[in-house]
Amino acid sequence: MLTTVVGNYPKIPNRPRPARLRNAINRFDRGEMSAEELRAVEDDVTREVIDEQVEAGLDLITDGQIRWEDEQTYVARRLDGVSINGLIRFFDANTYFRQPVVEGPLAWTGPITVADYRFAAEYSPRPVKAVLPGPYTLARLSRDEHYRSLEKCVMAYAEALNQEVRALQGVGAALIQLNEPAIVKHKTDLPLFQRAVERALEGVTAERVLYLYFGDVDGLYPQVLDLPIDVLGLDFVTGARNLEVLKRAPFTKTLGLGLLDARNTRMESVEQIVEGLRRVQEIISLGRVHLSPSCGLEFLPREVAQAKLVRMVEGARRAQEVLV
Repeated sequence: MLTTVVGNYPKIPNRPRPARLRNAINRFDRGEMSAEELRAVEDDVTREVIDEQVEAGLDLITDGQIRWEDEQTYVARRLDGVSINGLIRFFDANTYFRQPVVEGPLAWTGPITVADYRFAAEYSPRPVKAVLPGPYTLARLSRDEHYRSLEKCVMAYAEALNQEVRALQGVGAALIQLNEPAIVKHKTDLPLFQRAVERALEGVTAERVLYLYFGDVDGLYPQVLDLPIDVLGLDFVTGARNLEVLKRAPFTKTLGLGLLDARNTRMESVEQIVEGLRRVQEIISLGRVHLSPSCGLEFLPREVAQAKLVRMVEGARRAQEVLV
């Protein structure tokens, strides 16, 4: 069993340290700081969150997406054909994103996250997975003024993301993850979703990871097992029914087990984590589990996020002692 995170990590530091990144972005926006100076602050904060994940004991980390404005904007704004509009609430979360507007043909013009991945991989003593928004979620959260067709917009995003995925693979990314929370809200779009994920991951030999969160996969399972992925990550907090849903068919992938509530400051006990793993062990061997929070950690204060990861690692170790 490996311990990991889903993607993002809180940018705001533990008190009483100053919010250097927020201050730097404000100064950059006012023209008081150069792009190089802002990048140096982003580098420092990325190192901080990598250190915190390593100190918590995680086996597999991310760069925390510290340079990302939100889950969609960082990638979408760097594609041809996209502009960025005003703030929209991110599903039912307490965060917002700047809505991408598709104004022309979508096109990938060069690497978007490759330098970020390389920076994290060179600094981290632990393996780093690359994380991208999935094509279906990007399209669902965009305003399409060009294709005027959900199918065409989704597949255009899939085409562009495939080139980014291949670029990440080309610099050695051994695990590449797509985050697709939107599909659990629009389950009748499963055939389109399957086509989009297949296209986005076409030609990829790295370990392919797909995370679905903010709901359960009733109506999507077991069909999602046919996707060309190695790890299927699910939310067992908002999607509490997932445990029963997975019993309907043999689980043939590695399970990304989103067991800890990433949207609530309440701390799970070690005993609760062990009990959750015991129930999951009825379906799948713990050796085929990537234990994680239920979604990204940006909804939590940074000190709480790290404390939850420490508790998660402790629970995983205890479970391996008493259950395996």
